[in-house]
Order: sequence, then C-alpha cells, then structure tokens
Amino acid sequence: MTSHIIISDDGFVRTIRMNRPEKRNALTAAMYADMAGALRGAEAAGIHCLLLAGSPKAFSAGNDLQDFMTGGGGRDAFAPVMQFLAALAECPLPLVAAVRGDAVGIGTTMLLHCDQAVAAEDAAFATPFVSLGLVPEAASSLLAPRAMGAQRAFSLLVMGERLDARAAAACGLVSHVRPPEAVESQAQDIARRIADLPPEAVRLSRRLIRGAPQDILARIEEEAALFKARLASPEAKTAFAAFFARRRTGG
Repeated sequence: MTSHIIISDDGFVRTIRMNRPEKRNALTAAMYADMAGALRGAEAAGIHCLLLAGSPKAFSAGNDLQDFMTGGGGRDAFAPVMQFLAALAECPLPLVAAVRGDAVGIGTTMLLHCDQAVAAEDAAFATPFVSLGLVPEAASSLLAPRAMGAQRAFSLLVMGERLDARAAAACGLVSHVRPPEAVESQAQDIARRIADLPPEAVRLSRRLIRGAPQDILARIEEEAALFKARLASPEAKTAFAAFFARRRTGG
C-alpha cells in the first residue's frame, strides 16, 4: 500500500483518501492499484459504505500524465487504471465522495459512479480529454448523459467546459454543496447514515437504481480501446507536446 492512498475503517464505513497533495492528487499506477484493492476488499471486511476523499485543495487532478506516459513505472499503465474502473463499476456497496478543490479528468468522472457526492463551494470540475486529443473514460460517455442529459454531457466531456460546485449540483454531478470546512463531516455523516441502513436492502435497491454493471463495463472497455488508439494519433501527440511544453515554461 502506497502512502499516497490512505485506507481507514470506522465502523461500517471505509474511507479511501488520495493523499498526494504536492501533486494535487494526480493518480499514479500504484495509486490506482491501491484504490482498486480497497474497493474490492471492502465487502469481505464487513464494510457497508465507502467514502472517497482527497486533500483540501484538490480531490484529484486526474492522471499523472508523466507516470502514465512512461508506463506507470515500467508496467502497463493501463492495467491498474482498468482494475480501478472495473472495481468502481462492479462495486456492490454505496459510494460517497467528499470533493474539495479541483476534480479533473478521472477526478470528475469517478463521481458518476458515486451515489452521493458532497462538494465544497470552491470545488471545480473539468474533463479535458478532447483538448488532449483523447476521448472520455470511466464510462462517462454513458453515465454523464444519463445523469445530466446529452447536451450538458457534451459541454463537459467534449467541449471541456468547467463546472463550479453549484453548476455541478444543478446538473446532477454532485448531490450537496457545502462550505469547504464542512464537506468531510457532511460526507461522513451521509456515509454513516447509509451504513446504518439494512445492508442487503441497500445493495438490492442500489442495483435497481443503477442497473447491472455489464453495460458500464462494456463502455469502459470500448472507451479504453479508443483511448489507447488516440494516444498514438497525431492530434494527441501534438496536444501532449504542447501540454508538457507549457508545464516546463510554467504557462
């Protein structure tokens, strides 16, 4: 378990915290693998509800692009990402998110798998996939239109329009907006309330609401195949070169 992912169990609630604040919780291959394991092992540990959290200034800045482009430290960078996405899609337990600061890329799209999400008033959401010559991921091309309608999903996923917390709540991406200092306590309260309900009734009801995971898993695979192909495209290569150039020059 990497120190960049902190797992803590409190009664029937498991908190999975992204803890790499110096990189705005940009996710590495090792972090994806640890989060997947924490999701997969929760039910056997007697957990009834899961809480995803980040740092005060960033929920997650998305993929660590340097780690991703170099193969996740010598291994297939896609493998742990796919493990995490499959664990999200197949998770039988309710998911709650506590979002402070920026939620970029997967930091936004993972929220579509959550049943409740509490966002800070200063939280911001963005999915810059297309601007990098890529396509959406995490089944967001399926789940976002379901949650917010096709036009709003297009604005978010294709046009890359940023959402503030109020806009995210208005379109159904998050369920609650609170002052930054109240986000975690509110999310923990919601998780505890869910965890105290009859767990099998919760699981069955959640399955009825969200549907079987097969369609979501199939869309994750479809997106991943296109994502991999797009990484080798001239558009993506140009976009990534410009991105890393701006980073080097501080632009």
